[in-house]
Parts: sequence; C-alpha cells; structure tokens
Amino acid sequence: MTRVCLLGTEEHDLRFELLSRETSREALATYDLDQPFTNAVGLETVSLGAAVSLLNDLNWYVVRFAEEAFVLDPSVSETEWLSRSLAEAVRSDGVAPEETAEYCTIYGLERDAPSDSGTLVEPLYARRSDDGLPEYDLRDVDETVVVRVSEAEFDA
Repeated sequence: MTRVCLLGTEEHDLRFELLSRETSREALATYDLDQPFTNAVGLETVSLGAAVSLLNDLNWYVVRFAEEAFVLDPSVSETEWLSRSLAEAVRSDGVAPEETAEYCTIYGLERDAPSDSGTLVEPLYARRSDDGLPEYDLRDVDETVVVRVSEAEFDA
C-alpha cells in the first residue's frame, strides 16, 4: 500500500476544508482518512499511480489549503516519503526509484504526549552523502521525518 499525506497550512483546518467541499469529499469517499501529523490528512492507496492520480484530482484543494503533499511508497522506501513532484517523476519513469535518495528535507517531529500524532517543524534541507543524512540539529525533537525531494525542489 502507498500512503499519502497532505499537510495543512497554519491558516486552514485541512480536514475540514477537504470534507466541506463536495468534489474533494467525493474524491476521498472511498478512503479511510487518518491524521499522521497535526493538521494533516493521511490515507492509503493501492499504488504510487493511484496516489499521484488522487493528488491530481485534489490539486485545486492541495494548492489552496495544503502546505505539502507527501507519498510513502514501499517500492521506493519503507520509511522515507517522497515529495509530490518526485512521486510524479518516479511514476512517469522520469526518475528511477533508486535515484531518489540524494536530496531530502528532514522535518523535526514534536509530540506533546506519547499518544499525540505530533507536529512537523522546521525542515532541514540535506544532501545524502556516503555517510548518510546529517543529524537534525535545528531544535530538540522527539523524532524526524525524511522526505525525498527532487534536485529542483532542493535548489529552490
């Protein structure tokens, strides 16, 4: 299964925005929604192609109400997410899965309690070397979340 995560902006309650509009509500009707992080909407699709297709269907809402869109596909990595544009590139065979690991955004994850889904904070842009990824050092956090990004996203 491929996971999709839409991370909302501070100004909008993403779940409310998506479910209060008929088109996005219908697009999401067949999925079990969860909250992987604070103000995020997560769901599982059957494949990377289905995840990219759903994000395309929701594009109007993603552009307006989401800060980021991530895809976690086990054929690429079991633990590291892909940015939306990198997921699209892998799906269209523009980038091979094994070529996605060089550029990353590492988010800190802060939890108020063990049962708290946690809030993603301050991304650290990092380039993977032979020694791996650098440690997240922007603040003390409980965990980190790695999102692989394209070279263009990294340079932006």
